[in-house]
Amino acid sequence: MDFKIIVDSCCDLTKDLRERFNISTAPLSIDVGDKHFIDDENLDREGLLDSMRNSSDAPKTASPGPGPFLDLYRKYDNIFVVTLSKELSATYQNAMLAKKMILEEAEDKLIKVFNSFSATVGETMIAYKLGELIEAGFNRDEIIEKTEKYVEEMQTLFVLDSLDNLIKAGRMGKLKGKIASFFNIKPVLGATPDGTITLVDKARGSKRAIRKLIEKIGERGENLEEKVLGIAHCNALEKAEYIKGKAAEKYNFREIIIVETAGISTVYANEGGIVLAF
Repeated sequence: MDFKIIVDSCCDLTKDLRERFNISTAPLSIDVGDKHFIDDENLDREGLLDSMRNSSDAPKTASPGPGPFLDLYRKYDNIFVVTLSKELSATYQNAMLAKKMILEEAEDKLIKVFNSFSATVGETMIAYKLGELIEAGFNRDEIIEKTEKYVEEMQTLFVLDSLDNLIKAGRMGKLKGKIASFFNIKPVLGATPDGTITLVDKARGSKRAIRKLIEKIGERGENLEEKVLGIAHCNALEKAEYIKGKAAEKYNFREIIIVETAGISTVYANEGGIVLAF
């Protein structure tokens, strides 16, 4: 049986991963002031970062409506979909609405939508898991069961080098944000089981925050020898390579991959941001 993987554009992918697992993307969009960006393969990421730096307004993101999902659903019969946490975006709801609509046209299709309870490389790791299970020849029920278990156990951690977008979006008070920035406090953040964001730890300075991030892998991870560590970075390849090296020294991950943030993930992570998922 042939299976198709569909993701939204908060799933950060390399060209090799996209081609290996034959992944298609439903793009979100981003507005920064009067600039409009579509988060697809033609996105000007440096232009997006420049617009965010020069705008006093928080970037506004919009999920794809049911339409892009419907267009993709019509092309395939056995589909697995991975979306942003439904607590962070309407993308999951729109993917589900499109599923309901398409099953009225063709009720024999298989469409399984996975709420990632995460974002960025968390979605990547779920798509990676699906791809490996498909390659291994598991049937659809086995793929769904194993992927749901993976989603339940997956950990997402991240360190932001810049708090600007959190402050602009009102997710961190201006005074608290200015104090944190003044004292160079870097939060170590993580995803909760229900897909929201929580403070895990904090450190003074990026280097200490990265060291804490690496420590948290050992505190939160189990059976790492069976898992792949995904590292997403926003213009921070040197930092990502450092984490990869240290994680390889301290832990026995089956594999470690690095991806670059696409548009939506760039909005979340901002310049210098690092996201881990495993």
